[in-house]
Amino acid sequence: MRITGGEWRSRRLEGPGKYKGLRPTPDSMRERAFAVLGDRVTRSDFLDLYAGTGAVGLEALSRGARMVVFVECRRSAAGIIEKNVAAFGLKPDRADLLVAPASAAIRRLARREHRFDIAWIDPPFDIWTEGLGVVVQLFDEGLLDEKSVACFECPEKATVGGSLPGNLSIFRDLGGGASRVVMITRR
Repeated sequence: MRITGGEWRSRRLEGPGKYKGLRPTPDSMRERAFAVLGDRVTRSDFLDLYAGTGAVGLEALSRGARMVVFVECRRSAAGIIEKNVAAFGLKPDRADLLVAPASAAIRRLARREHRFDIAWIDPPFDIWTEGLGVVVQLFDEGLLDEKSVACFECPEKATVGGSLPGNLSIFRDLGGGASRVVMITRR
């Protein structure tokens, strides 16, 4: 795994190693999604839910995000994020890690009245429908607004559009391989 663009382009990341259960977003998918996001990433507040190794959030920082909050519920995976953040020498004001389930972390961030420009939601594929519920929760709790984008990574064959409430819409759908990234905004 490596960073695909920005300040740290081509820099290697600590991968999942022997830890089973992590499915890092492929470099090519990250590269395509960040190309679509473009300048939205610069100076953004970025939320990386189901963060795994932290590769997506670190990609955002490399491409100019102001700060990233990583959320990961598995302590062993959070340890990989901590190693990757330390390797990049990031200060706490640029990279924050919450070790908690996604829904609980969203409620905690909502109480702090934190707002994000971009959220990346990449749940394990066997619970992708739970992840779609998290996307809706992000908008409902006010962490994302009408200017924000939720990037939902899911299995290629997942039916996303019909499962969204009427106030949310798909603005881009990037397929490719076993997964795809569906970009969702508020109408």
